[in-house]
Amino acid sequence: MPIYEYRCADCDDMFEVLLKAGESPTGCPRCRGKHLNRQLSRFAAARAAGSESQTGSATNGAMGGCCGGACGCG
Repeated sequence: MPIYEYRCADCDDMFEVLLKAGESPTGCPRCRGKHLNRQLSRFAAARAAGSESQTGSATNGAMGGCCGGACGCG
């Protein structure tokens, strides 16, 4: 189950929710507000930035992909 980050538009609180695919949070845990905006998680942003460098490494002769040398694991 993925963890999603939300910001409540009513109280400006940020919180994380563990949800199954297709589920939505019921409301803000702080104010019970229903106006929620899903945020890009820091993990997703860091992973996306790392993907750019993987693409660059793959074009420099590395095999690319996980354990192909581009991600630094092998």
